Amino acid sequence: MEKKRYAILDDIRGLILINMIIYHTIWNSVYIFGEKWRWYGSEFVYCWQQSICWGFILLSGFCWSFGKVKWKRGVAVFAAGLLVSLSTFVAVPENTIIFGVLTCLGTCMLLMVPLHPWLQKKNPWGGIMVSFGLFLLTRNINYGCLGFGEWTLQRLPGSWYANLLTAYFGLPPADFVSADYFSVFPWFFLFLTGYFLHNLAQQKRLFPYLNLSKTEPKNMPLEWMGRHSLFIYLLHQPVIYGVLCLCYLY
Repeated sequence: MEKKRYAILDDIRGLILINMIIYHTIWNSVYIFGEKWRWYGSEFVYCWQQSICWGFILLSGFCWSFGKVKWKRGVAVFAAGLLVSLSTFVAVPENTIIFGVLTCLGTCMLLMVPLHPWLQKKNPWGGIMVSFGLFLLTRNINYGCLGFGEWTLQRLPGSWYANLLTAYFGLPPADFVSADYFSVFPWFFLFLTGYFLHNLAQQKRLFPYLNLSKTEPKNMPLEWMGRHSLFIYLLHQPVIYGVLCLCYLY
């Protein structure tokens, strides 16, 4: 039986990847090659960066249920995150990535394996509201408090922010530094939001209205990128760095 995929989901993932590549090209230019672009610190650029993060994590949660052997995918993504951490530690120790987005996504995928039998019975609308509400509530836990943006609900005890283990879950100590940090919380709640969005789409029978395509994309760049997102993610930073080195040196 020929395997098919929802092409629109790959298109969305491909579009997010393009935005990520552009953003990381700018990031490298500023933080590695010393460009003084004041606009880079603007609110617009922050919102752009956040839209990329939110998009990846929401879409990953939405697509989790499509996987056949879900724990293997989770292990593969988590291992890719460890590879990124090791590679950056060796190549650019001043910009080491500890608990980056792949480590977070792999963790979320693995957590869903035991939680899925219980969560799939929950009302999707309720799941969306609760999980997204928890995401907003805990968005600032990396910074020592409950709240979102400028809104602070409750300061958290400093003793909770103790070591690498607490940093993994969202409570980094004062001396923790990472070039790309995505802790389990609050991001697991956004992943859950995507999961419940999938369940809602399934309940409303929306999937037949999405465009199905064959396993091999029909030469569509966005769809191709979406299908090979993990490979592209692992490769894009070394390629960007190499290209920028050539540009700045010559």
